Amino acid sequence: MRTPKEMAALAVQALEDKKGLEIKVLEMEKVTVLADYFVICTASSTTHVKTLADAVEKLLEESGEKLLHREGYRSGGWVLLDYGGVVVHLFLEETREFYNLERLWADAKAVEL
Repeated sequence: MRTPKEMAALAVQALEDKKGLEIKVLEMEKVTVLADYFVICTASSTTHVKTLADAVEKLLEESGEKLLHREGYRSGGWVLLDYGGVVVHLFLEETREFYNLERLWADAKAVEL
């Protein structure tokens, strides 16, 4: 089993491999009990959102990590992948701008992985 930081790094790797845009990692452990890390990424289309989600799921599953919950996959505007310590948010650009998680969780520290 990997640490949440290692899981977040794997998610970032999967997103970069599939050309995810504006990837940002927020360290959440001092801000909320929801997760230790949020990984936020923009996609260029609903197909791209699903491709990114599939890539993250595949890489983390191959690493032995179990997906606890997936939300929004059918609609494709915002997909949430919950791995317990890491939550991956995949957005279309306009949806990311609307919800603006970076502003909502402004107390969280942005980290480079």
